[in-house]
Order: sequence, then structure tokens, then C-alpha cells
Amino acid sequence: MANDIGTTPTSEPGTWSLRFKALPAFRSGELWYYFGPAFVASIAYIDPGNFAANIEGGTRFGYSLLWVLLWSNAMAILIQYLAAKLGIATGRTLPQCCRENFSRRMNLFLWFAAEGAALATDLAEFLGAALGFYLLVGPSLVARGFDKSTVLMLAALATAVCVFLILALELYGFRKLEVAIMMFVFGIAACYAIELFLAKPNWAQVGFHILVPEISSQNIYVAVAMLGATVMPHVIYLHSALVQDRARQALESCPTGQRIHRLRHLQFELIDVLAAMNGAWLINTAMIVMAAAVFFASGKHVTSIEEAHQTLAPLLGRVSAGAFALALLLSGLSSSTVGTMAGQVIIEGFLNIRFSVFLRRLITMIPALIVIAIKLDPLKILLLSQVALSFALPFALVPLIALTRRASVMGELANGKTTNILAYITVIVIIGLNLLLIYQAVGGIF
Repeated sequence: MANDIGTTPTSEPGTWSLRFKALPAFRSGELWYYFGPAFVASIAYIDPGNFAANIEGGTRFGYSLLWVLLWSNAMAILIQYLAAKLGIATGRTLPQCCRENFSRRMNLFLWFAAEGAALATDLAEFLGAALGFYLLVGPSLVARGFDKSTVLMLAALATAVCVFLILALELYGFRKLEVAIMMFVFGIAACYAIELFLAKPNWAQVGFHILVPEISSQNIYVAVAMLGATVMPHVIYLHSALVQDRARQALESCPTGQRIHRLRHLQFELIDVLAAMNGAWLINTAMIVMAAAVFFASGKHVTSIEEAHQTLAPLLGRVSAGAFALALLLSGLSSSTVGTMAGQVIIEGFLNIRFSVFLRRLITMIPALIVIAIKLDPLKILLLSQVALSFALPFALVPLIALTRRASVMGELANGKTTNILAYITVIVIIGLNLLLIYQAVGGIF
């Protein structure tokens, strides 16, 4: 990535110059102004689907899948950087760039795949928020005679109201919505800091399994689910849109300095991406570590999020169970908001139509309400949705790489050779894991 954002050949013999060294020094508070887009995108990396995948992984396989999160995070950093760079370089979102550079038939196909990913995400996130509400207040209502399905439906309706209120913050300025989402991230991190303090994991095993890969026919399904939950396709589209407001304001304030503004903006955005994605990785790691230290170590195979909540209380105390439920609620509410925003970017960009974000949220509530009404297992639905996201990833990644490597689209910010190679490896790994999962599903033997 250094080639893309920092180096350029000079006429001086045997030298390379760093572009950003020619940029003005950071001003006090300027970095904070640019913080936000990657944190909004990062909430999708710690959504309820991550809870499902990580609890499943930690409960069944202990610490052994921690390495998946490490490499998924490395891929997420690269992908989110490229998405932001596309938005900064072109002044357009990824769906808009696809519409301008690809055929109509290809765009319809990409839109269909993107909508599938967005719907799977909406299902997981809305369902997770409703479960968070239920775990916090549902047991007391059930004890008072309310039917469980009724309480879950009430929790879903409360979720809808809260998400609409969060989305309404954008009416008072997008920065307010960004700050609210960042507070949700910090809240989730605080909850899992409490979990780790109470769980007392084996840190030597944690370090070993973060660094040493271990894969088998038994854990490949969960590994792919974790990959789908970590490298989220819908926020690839969204991040290219999140940088537009700052890019537009910078260019309006100084129309003659477009090049320097783009380079400076990209510099800040890289810092934003590194901070946000690594923060999300630490939270995801904490999820697996907690599940491994509590459920796997005690021999308790947890089969649902509700069971995980109920099991935490006798093992670690009510504080741990409360922190778990609160983290799930914060994750569901914030990621549901972000998922709705991503869906709006997708439909407006590919189809070139205006679509209300509130109408989008209203429509995408329906699948989650159906799941609750017919009493399907939420954990299985969440896990299945994450596998679906992993299969949808290549249809977002391939266009992103194809566009960011073109000088005709990106100008001087086109990918360098090293970035292209890393991007190709990322796509190959993701597609390879998906093919491996298909092979296992149809009866392949390892």
C-alpha cells in the first residue's frame, strides 16, 4: 500500500520520494475531524453475526480458530483502504463507479449479489438487536406470564424504533451519527473487557492459536462463517460513500488544491482504517477467547445465544451475563443502522434512483420479523447469514480491485503492484475457502 499513498519516482538518480512528506504537517484536532468513516464501517465487523460465529467457534473449537480472525482482519484493512481510496480518488461510491464502467447486464448481476449480502446482513443485525433487548428485559417479562414469542416480537419492535431514532441523527448532521456509532463501538469494547477480566483465559494458548493456523473438515464451516462475519461485503460499498462528505467539503474550500487534498485525505483515512479495523479485531478476538475460556473449557456446548447468556450467569456471575446482553444490543442497534445505510448506497448507486433510508429499514425488517414469528433458531439463522456473506464477498471484491487498479479511473492513486498482488491473494483465499466448504457440503473427504 505504500506505493499507492506515499511513493512516487523522481528525476533524481536512484531516489524515491514520499508524497506525504511534502504535505503540510498535521494541525491540532485535524486527525479527529477525519476519524469516523472507518469506525462506522467497523461496526459491521462486530455485528450479531460475529457473536454467532465467534461463540460457535470458541465453544466447539476453543482457541484454535483465532488465527482466522487475524488474517481476516488483515484482509479487511486492505479491502477497506481500497474502498476508501476509490471514493476519495473518484468522488463516487463503488456502486456508482460500477455503473459507469461496466455493462448494464453486469451491473444488474452485481446489484443482485450486493442486495443478497445486504439482506443477509439486515437479517442478522436486526435479529441480534432484538435478542439483545430480550436478554436484558425478556426473562423478567416471561416470569410475569408473558409468552416468549410475544416478548421477542416486542423486542423487535423496540429495535425498529431505536434504529429509526439513530438514523434520524443524520438529519442533524452526519458527524453526529458517526460519533454515535463510535460510542457504540467503545461500549461494546468495554463490555468485552469486563468479560475477559472475569473469564481469565489461558493467554499462552491465545497467543499460540492467533499465530498458528489450524483447519480441518470439522471446523471449516465455522471458519468460513467467521470470515464472512469479519470481511463484510456490504461495508465495502458503504465505505466508498462514507468518505464523500469530507472529500466534497475539502474540495469546495479550495478548488485549486484538489490533488493535495486527495492525498492528505487518503493519509488520514489510512490511519482511520488501521485504528478502526484493529479495534474490531480485538473485540472479535475477545468474543472467541471468552467463549473458549468459559464454554469450551467447562465442556458446555452452547447451541444458542440465549443459552450462552444463561450459562454465563452461573459460571461468571450476573455482571458477565449483563455485559454480554448489553454488548449484543449495542452491536445489533448500531450495525442495523449501518446495514441500512449500506443498502441505500447499493440501490442508489447501481440503479441510479433515490431511495429513503427509512423506507429501506422498514422493508428489511420483514425477514427478521418472520424468523421471530415462526420461531426459527436465531443462532443457526445468524450463522447461515454469515456464510452467505462470505459467498457474496467476491462479487464486491473483484469489481473493487478491477476499478482501483485502473489509472483511467483512479488517476495517480491507482493501485501499485504490491497492492494488486495482495488484493489478488485476498480474493483467491476467500474463493478457495468457499469452494472448500462446497466440497465438504457435497460429501468431500479430506
